[in-house]
Amino acid sequence: MSECFNRAKEIYAALGVDVESAISRLNEIPVSLHCWQGDDVAGFENAGTLDGGLAVTGNYPGRARNAEELRNDISEVLKLVPGKKRLNLHAIYAETNGKKVERNELETAHFANWLDFAKEKNLGLDFNPTCFAHPLATNGTLTHADEGIRKFWIEHAIACRKIAADFGKELKNTCVTNIWIPDGSKDTPYDRLAPRKRLMDSLDAILAEKIDPAYNLDAVECKLFGIGAESCTYGSHEFYMGYAVSRNILLCLDAGHFHPTEVISDKISSTLLYLNDILLHVSRGVRWDSDHVVCWDNELQAIASEIVRHGFEKRVHIGLDYFDASINRLAAWSIGARNMYKALLFALLEPAKLIGDAEKSGDLATRLMLLEELRSLPFGAVWKEYCDRNNVPCGMAVMDAIKTYERNVLAKRG
Repeated sequence: MSECFNRAKEIYAALGVDVESAISRLNEIPVSLHCWQGDDVAGFENAGTLDGGLAVTGNYPGRARNAEELRNDISEVLKLVPGKKRLNLHAIYAETNGKKVERNELETAHFANWLDFAKEKNLGLDFNPTCFAHPLATNGTLTHADEGIRKFWIEHAIACRKIAADFGKELKNTCVTNIWIPDGSKDTPYDRLAPRKRLMDSLDAILAEKIDPAYNLDAVECKLFGIGAESCTYGSHEFYMGYAVSRNILLCLDAGHFHPTEVISDKISSTLLYLNDILLHVSRGVRWDSDHVVCWDNELQAIASEIVRHGFEKRVHIGLDYFDASINRLAAWSIGARNMYKALLFALLEPAKLIGDAEKSGDLATRLMLLEELRSLPFGAVWKEYCDRNNVPCGMAVMDAIKTYERNVLAKRG
């Protein structure tokens, strides 16, 4: 341990904060890294370009072109990010050995290499049906008026739940399966009720088979609007909040899926009054759901603090969801993930008793002073110690490692 860290422990201890306890607690909070940052949400299906309001900007060299390259890139990111980690997969990352397999026919065998990878790296897996970038997703999926198209997407989601349950059982680590659809209307629809009723019925059909929650937990994800669905998104916050509460499943809150003046940090305590668990997709929207790399900004800190202050670590499943192709993809991955852990550690180092007592007694000036003084405490020394204990680099040494990998690996990709 460095002299700086020892001194930092003393400074925090004077405020009643046990730094070692905070580090131990952080070691038990997993963050789910999203595989799609590495290949611009392309997957291995070769079905076509993105749709459904999804857009990846930039064309930085070195995109992963196949599963082996993507797993190699993820392995490199794991060396740069401290803490307990999971990996989040979409259905389009199936490996079918060149054979055409429809999404409603996917099986666990198509993800065998991902399972082996998860075992090797000691990762839990999370999963998502892919209800976009497909010919049958052009005008809707689970809300579509055509029964045959709805049936296809229902069968796809059912297949994904079975795969997820196998993940959970094989890894002895519960998988979270999240359903998001892009369905909506570019202009104002006359009838909003009918597609929402179809969505409710479709979801009921998908969830009809009960799965042991030790293996799989189901989540539904709301959105305000998307490109091509500017006037109405059928899977709105109100729809999915009601659905999650009434069906006792998880609600997914995405940091980019609300009005720019809304924040999901304020929704965590509210939703957990009615739900057992929630899922977070931590992203950074700039004016819209633009999926920018997560920065250690006020909202990210507020999200982490809400989780930590109320002991929600076991009830809030933290996942990352951003994709930037304008910069080195491993840098984007690593910076965003490291910022999530930084925010959690910073929250764990709050003098909770002092701040709580000041608030309860009505001494709001002391509350404000404590919160502001936290910003100038020697957090950096604790963060460096945490990185050292996890055998990952700290500071600009992270970029040195990324630049080396870029020269040796990424630059050789066509």
